[in-house]
Amino acid sequence: MTKTSTHLFDKKIFGQAVVASFAKLDPRVQLRNPVMFAVYLGSILTTALWLNSFVSAAGESSVFVLGVAIWLWFTVLFANFAEAIAEGHGRAQAAALKKSRSEVGSKRFCLPLAHSGKRRSTKELLVDGDIEIRQADELRVGDLIFAEAGDAIAADGEVVEGVASVDESAITGESAPVVRESGGDRSSVTGGTRVISDWLIIQVKAAPGQSFLDRMIAMVEGAKRQKTPNEIALAILLAALTLIFLLVVATLLPYSMFSVAVSGQGKVISLTVLVALFVCLAPTTIGALLSAIGIAGMNRLSQANVVAMSGRAVEAAGDVDVLLLDKTGTITLGNRQATQFIPAVSTKEQELAEAAQLASLADETAEGRSIVVLAKKRFGLRARDLEQIQPHFVPFSARTRMSGVTLDGQEIRKGAAEAVETHVRSLGGFLPDDVRAAVQQIAKAGGTPLVVSRNAQVLGAIELKDIVKGGIKERFAELRQMGIKTVMITGDNPLTAAAIAAEAGVDDFLAEATPEAKLSLIREYQKGGRLVAMTGDGTNDAPALAQADVAVAMNSGTQAAKEAGNMVDLDSNPTKLIEIVNIGKQLLMTRGSLTTFSIANDVAKYFAILPAAFAATYPALKALDLMRLTSPSSAILSAVIFNALIIIALVPLALKGVSYRPVGAAQLLRNNLLIYGLGGLIVPFVGIKAIDLLLSAVGLA
Repeated sequence: MTKTSTHLFDKKIFGQAVVASFAKLDPRVQLRNPVMFAVYLGSILTTALWLNSFVSAAGESSVFVLGVAIWLWFTVLFANFAEAIAEGHGRAQAAALKKSRSEVGSKRFCLPLAHSGKRRSTKELLVDGDIEIRQADELRVGDLIFAEAGDAIAADGEVVEGVASVDESAITGESAPVVRESGGDRSSVTGGTRVISDWLIIQVKAAPGQSFLDRMIAMVEGAKRQKTPNEIALAILLAALTLIFLLVVATLLPYSMFSVAVSGQGKVISLTVLVALFVCLAPTTIGALLSAIGIAGMNRLSQANVVAMSGRAVEAAGDVDVLLLDKTGTITLGNRQATQFIPAVSTKEQELAEAAQLASLADETAEGRSIVVLAKKRFGLRARDLEQIQPHFVPFSARTRMSGVTLDGQEIRKGAAEAVETHVRSLGGFLPDDVRAAVQQIAKAGGTPLVVSRNAQVLGAIELKDIVKGGIKERFAELRQMGIKTVMITGDNPLTAAAIAAEAGVDDFLAEATPEAKLSLIREYQKGGRLVAMTGDGTNDAPALAQADVAVAMNSGTQAAKEAGNMVDLDSNPTKLIEIVNIGKQLLMTRGSLTTFSIANDVAKYFAILPAAFAATYPALKALDLMRLTSPSSAILSAVIFNALIIIALVPLALKGVSYRPVGAAQLLRNNLLIYGLGGLIVPFVGIKAIDLLLSAVGLA
């Protein structure tokens, strides 16, 4: 996916959000948010009271009623604006995806019959009638399509023939091409990507409108997301609080009438004041920002190049307490590296390094290259002039489990200990006891031993080792501090797995993992009430991905894995799972922090509106006017204005999210109460007083 770089208030998004704020005044839209719907009704009521003030001589000043009505409408519009801004960022990302889809090349070939196996040019295929040009939307599941260098892949599918380099930058944003080939875990291709070398025959797996790119566009459109269970629970709580405050405010009118009749002083509280009191006491701040927080959470995940199938997946990531991580590529660098040369007693280390380097010059595997690098690092050995020395390289064979070189009549071989031992015995040699002990020690430590021989002489062993990624141990320690258990999944034997697990600092491991074992482990954790996240890319991972609460499939993986997951990592970076958990927790933190702030800032409004509404009837209530506001009308209007402005002030925080650090739950709660609880108490006192002074200065108090 092409990453967008829009600012929080991008000019284009800002303009669209302003227009959308008014479009969302549709009652059917407002009804979806009970808190803001109550404010919406209050805005209509105060507007009607303002119009009535022109025909009724008695009652409040029309200027005061108009001021309250305007700021109540602003409250509703600001809430709409917060949601529209969040939706705008989602649409911006979706637009980038749609652009990727629209830029798919026009050269699309449908191959109704199996390929003959003989490589022919496009022109020959067209002339022979084996292919025909079709539009992408005419393709159907099961069709075979042909794509060669320069062609865009017209639909999602599986490679059934051919090997090619594919540019997936339009989808992942990464410039490095990837290899796609038939069979295995690298056979899945995505519509909208481009073949940059060779050719592929692809079987279509997705119907028009149902491709991975189409699903991504729908998922990135944040406004279409479903509410999560926690968000629904919070919405119910806010609706309940709104109903309680509505009942409380409704009883104040008859109470005020009774109080005036009994005391003979003061005046009956007006409907305008009652509406203002209700709006200020109801949890309007979090009610206005709740939808924006959820949408922004999904947008942040999209910015990390991860597409979530639903809002539930994002929130579940915040509640995860068990992480299952694949060893290779996630915990380790992905390929074993040569770390040391262990010579036989009768051999010098440099002699072993020279032989190992010669045997590895034609070895293009990561392990072979690492041997050359280690020889250069240890002894400064440089690459040889192959034309001058004229070696005969022996490629690796699964049958012999060895590779090497024949040079100047000498046979240098490297490979598995058993294979090299068999080879030297056939030449009259043997495997020395010290080399055998070194091999056993390497295996016991979790490494892979290779033995090097020259003719019938064993020169020593090379230790290949999984290199644990730098900083991964510290990240696992952070996860542990957050209460998250880490489990390494690997196909290695238990001995090797235990060594890597200890070095990486994971809490547990599953060795010799089969699809059944992964699935069983996840179910076992879930039965204990744990929420489990895992990542995978192969068809053998699909059952476990389907079972996990948060299942991150790699975009480079098979179609089965992507369909089983509820998230897809477009970068195919297995360590992204840790980032996803952080984004999920940040979403929960943001919602909790702003809820705390919203409830806390109601306190100041009590001290503003209640004295203004009842001090004339009960003079003792004047003592509650801690802010010493200019007048009752100024106090009410200042509280209403602050209530509206605080929503717009918190929009950037709702979109960006509260900063999250991996600390314990007790410290999180303490920080939340200190910053957003105490801050929610203090800020409104300052804000309301400042607005009161401003109203007084311009003569509106």
